Amino acid sequence: MTAYNGTKLPVINIIGTFNPDAKMHVLLMSHWDSRPFADNDPDPTKRKLPVLGANDGASGVGILLELARLCNEKLPQVGIDIFLTDAEDYGAPDDWEGTHDEKWWALGTQMWCKQAAKEGYRAEYGILLDMVGSANASFYREYYSERFANSFVNEIWQTAARLGYGDLFINQSGGGVTDDHVFVNRMLHIPCVDIIDTRTDSEGTFCPQWHTTSDTMENISRETLGKVGRVLVSLLW
Repeated sequence: MTAYNGTKLPVINIIGTFNPDAKMHVLLMSHWDSRPFADNDPDPTKRKLPVLGANDGASGVGILLELARLCNEKLPQVGIDIFLTDAEDYGAPDDWEGTHDEKWWALGTQMWCKQAAKEGYRAEYGILLDMVGSANASFYREYYSERFANSFVNEIWQTAARLGYGDLFINQSGGGVTDDHVFVNRMLHIPCVDIIDTRTDSEGTFCPQWHTTSDTMENISRETLGKVGRVLVSLLW
């Protein structure tokens, strides 16, 4: 894939399937790459440094790896397709003087969607996990998720409320985020929901560590990861 600045990226997506013969499949996604430059860092001298990505997006990958372990212990009745996508976070930085376009984001997902469409891949629905590890996370109902997959948004947020996580999964509409799920919805017409930490109580849309050198393990909450994981387990099992 070609990045915004002409760089040729060796995109490597990782895909695993559990219970492949099941009639119904669910697609679970997270990006395993991290941003190559911390262009949102408050320290200008650090904005060319890479982001470690403990939250964005290793948190989602960690949850999906745990779900894979659980699948090995006991398969759910549905098929589980785990998709760890590459080159999600290689979009143009704020100081880029060229064209800023959503097509420069989620490159690995766009590549996979073209291949999956040719192969006739189908799933009942998809769930994308992105930035799901912060202690102060808040998961609003993301705009594109409601637009393309509202019934599944309802199911996920109702499940979270039933588990007592209504303070984390906030049952209010949030803003739209250009993320991997947008391309799955548009290119494969698979209804896909983005569970993503967005904020209304800070200057930015996302957590303070977003696209900075502070996106490190000390800002990750085991409690948040556990709650998101239990919502998925309750849905799938």
